[in-house]
Amino acid sequence: MRIDGRTPDELRGITIETGYQPLPDGSALITWGESRILCSAIVENRVPFFLSGKKSGWITAEYGMLPGSGNRRIRRDRGPSVKGRTLEIQRLIGRSLRQAVNLKELGDRTITIDCDVLVADGGTRVASIVGGCVALRLAIKRMMVDGRLEKDPFREYVGALSLGMMEDSILVDLCYEEDSAALMDMNVVATAGGRIVELQASAEGGTVDHADVSRMTSLAIETISDAVIPIQMEATAE
Repeated sequence: MRIDGRTPDELRGITIETGYQPLPDGSALITWGESRILCSAIVENRVPFFLSGKKSGWITAEYGMLPGSGNRRIRRDRGPSVKGRTLEIQRLIGRSLRQAVNLKELGDRTITIDCDVLVADGGTRVASIVGGCVALRLAIKRMMVDGRLEKDPFREYVGALSLGMMEDSILVDLCYEEDSAALMDMNVVATAGGRIVELQASAEGGTVDHADVSRMTSLAIETISDAVIPIQMEATAE
């Protein structure tokens, strides 16, 4: 049994409340264990300069931890002082969610996914991707209803999961205490069809066999497909 009483392959509870903010085109509050992240999707009729004239839309993301989200006050990221970890995570979210959409069919629009961490207890980047994908899907559905889009550009849901290697056991969905003690921690982003979008893994204090990394990856893809993406689809009524 684990720190919080779960079995090795058991997820923490996941709930997604949609429409948490009334003004964005799409919004979702995801609660994953003790972690809570507010995700919003806002559509703008513009594209970055590098897409000018290319008839393609864009999806980007911003991520931040609110001062009271951790066990000590976290300083806000502002201007040029944005932390490297923050940049890494928001680029990961953007890269991941661009795989969910046919950008050519989005038109000359940018959808920004804002992910604000209200409470952090491990896995905030994967929860941001999962909640951000729901907010993105809701924004696209609203554009379809409003007549701003004639053809649905949404390809498929993208989910994510954290895992860790503790001694000889693979644990899915690490809480903060497990994440800080794992021999190897891994974040996997995958599509509903089981294709990998991103795999991040690093070992601490030792090395891990290639076979174990393969086992972890396969378990993550299976769990995302069977347990995470159905929650996303239920949240968006699909």
